[in-house]
Amino acid sequence: MKQKLIKAWIFILILLFFPSLIFAQAQPQQEIPPEFGCAACGIFTGATIFIPIAIFVINIAILIWVARDAKNRGMANPVLWMLTSFFLGVIGLIIYIFSRPSGPLVQCQNCNNRKLELLKTCPHCGHTSTE
Repeated sequence: MKQKLIKAWIFILILLFFPSLIFAQAQPQQEIPPEFGCAACGIFTGATIFIPIAIFVINIAILIWVARDAKNRGMANPVLWMLTSFFLGVIGLIIYIFSRPSGPLVQCQNCNNRKLELLKTCPHCGHTSTE
């Protein structure tokens, strides 16, 4: 599974940046100014570095949001949902959104953290609401 994903990313990078590779490898007799080759090489290198960093940052943001939301909704295994969203990325986030308990979040009167309105006990402080 992981090898297929790596091959898919390599294929996407080649398709997206193939024109810049052509400019980067152009010979002077092909009437392409050398500045285009230099710019294309810089674009390709910058994008090759930026895309994995962006994916990593997005995954970390998804992990943090899933952990907080699962805790606020009083779910039994927020760590399991974090691992699911980490390994599956955006697909894991979609699975989490469709399987989480639905309902509005309200503020706990004791600790001021957010909790699912249907919960009688706050998952953060254990305070039982009298409503």
